[in-house]
Amino acid sequence: ARDVADELEFSYDLDDTLVAKFEALASRVYGATGVDVAPLAARELARFERLGFGSLPVLVAKTHLSTTADPKDRADISHRDWVLPIREVRLAAGAGYVYALTGEITTMPGLGRLPGAARMDLDETGAIVGLS
Repeated sequence: ARDVADELEFSYDLDDTLVAKFEALASRVYGATGVDVAPLAARELARFERLGFGSLPVLVAKTHLSTTADPKDRADISHRDWVLPIREVRLAAGAGYVYALTGEITTMPGLGRLPGAARMDLDETGAIVGLS
């Protein structure tokens, strides 16, 4: 039987620093010449590494409308220099990854272990209870 995992080629090594991992994704996946890490994001990345999360994989949250972080940039970027801006980074410790927010991206909140709907019901008069 063929093991697909043996055929995978990763963009970075898990032992790389978090910044190096983002640089590898920016260049190898998106064709950028590098990353521009905002000061607050740089401090957070350093903090994540100090706390022992430096070996986690990384993800990039960006617009799907462009290879760059700008949804209006539909030009062919393969022959020009551009830098992927990392404005914020977040740790998803339970899921086991660190992710970067680029451009004007909005994220959805994570859900708790027990969804709010599990606490909702109808009382004997038909009124909804458990909304708060």
